[in-house]
Amino acid sequence: MSKIQHRNLYREVADRIRELIEHGELPPGERISEKQLCETFGVSRTPLREALKVLASEGLVELLPNRGARVMQLTVKMVKDTYDLMGALEGLSGELACQQISDEGIVAICQLHEQMLEHYRNREMQPYFAVNRQIHESILAAANNEVLEEMYNNLSYRVKRVRYSKKMTDAFWRQAVNDHEMMIVALKARDGKRLGQILRDHLCHKLEVVTLAGVIEDDELINAANG
Repeated sequence: MSKIQHRNLYREVADRIRELIEHGELPPGERISEKQLCETFGVSRTPLREALKVLASEGLVELLPNRGARVMQLTVKMVKDTYDLMGALEGLSGELACQQISDEGIVAICQLHEQMLEHYRNREMQPYFAVNRQIHESILAAANNEVLEEMYNNLSYRVKRVRYSKKMTDAFWRQAVNDHEMMIVALKARDGKRLGQILRDHLCHKLEVVTLAGVIEDDELINAANG
């Protein structure tokens, strides 16, 4: 693992730790060794601790008084609450996007949709997810609301590490594609109310898959372990 060359760049340190969490190299509940990370990244404790504060504000890290920090343990309730709020924000982004997006912007999203369908037909799951994400990001950007985009991205960091591809059955995958097909129809019609509702429902469908994936813990078990 390469060292970070520039000192006091706490945001770069935060990015690197965030990647470790998302990729499972720092698993949920694990204590974070400041000494080890400082040595790994080649930084002092000051930028590292500033980075941990950033990650704590994103809900990825829990700061423990006089005991350092640990990776936040996700629970079903945490993920559901986060998805509920993300659904509201993404729904609003759909409504705003239909009001402001250019014809060229709609064409670009439709082209991404066709790429996504091709990956779906070929059962290329990772490329499918990558283009899928681009579509959602494009709709979010088309809303032209920087505060909304910032809030949504901050929330998405909390659940980005939840991997559900192993539980992505054909039925759930087909449902996701159907959702996207309806999104395109609503977007072309500039029907903001309809697109907003589809995006909200789409997040609900994602939550079903995430819950089945078994990578978030039952709330009662977590509370018992922490009690």
